[in-house]
Amino acid sequence: MTKVEAIKKVLEDHKGIATWKIIYDEIEKYYPYAKRAETWESGLRGVAYREIYNNKFFKQIGLDKGMIALLDYQEEKIEGIKQDAVRMHSYMEGICIEIGNFLKLKTFTADPTATYKTLTLSDISTLPVLPQFTYPEIINTTKRIDVLWFNEKGFQYPKRAIEVVDSIGTLEPALKRSLQLIEFNLSFYILCKNEHIKKVEKELSCEPYIRIKDRYKIRDYESILNIYNNPIAHSRDEFLSVKTYF
Repeated sequence: MTKVEAIKKVLEDHKGIATWKIIYDEIEKYYPYAKRAETWESGLRGVAYREIYNNKFFKQIGLDKGMIALLDYQEEKIEGIKQDAVRMHSYMEGICIEIGNFLKLKTFTADPTATYKTLTLSDISTLPVLPQFTYPEIINTTKRIDVLWFNEKGFQYPKRAIEVVDSIGTLEPALKRSLQLIEFNLSFYILCKNEHIKKVEKELSCEPYIRIKDRYKIRDYESILNIYNNPIAHSRDEFLSVKTYF
């Protein structure tokens, strides 16, 4: 079996799509000698990129091109995903993780087993464990925030807390979780359906959130999807502006 055939087999095992980490971890099942060379990882990438360049076998998927898919792999249409609140929740989490990765930040999710593009969120997030950046009591609450972005260099601190609020019933717990990070230098984003924006604004106008209302940003799903689909056109959007001080 060639390297190309081995990569194809790994992708087939994962319904046509995989991250490079998955490919690295599983390639030896089909190509036992894959890791014998000192630069075996770049060798595998070179094989795949050659086929991608020639429009054969593979294509790159995702905002930061961090996923490889079979050439005939078809992503599910967003219209279908929107019909299921649970799937839409994990899809928006995945979108935010991808954007964080694209910005060269470290990404963490409270829902590692949730499905995203037939993968799981743990396949695309870069922090399997929440960094121990503060007191255990705060960590225990913070690890339940949907998506967190951390600076990549030096000691890791949260730079963005993102909660996906698919129903108003989940808003108050989301706000309480983010409030635990009030002493840290980050902004809090609430993502929701457009029809819920007024209700979120009303809640933020009450105690205790009104005291730090300017720290909270409310965005509807469509605006974040637009950023994901064309980050260059939205390069000045505040969602993409994360200070890391490095």
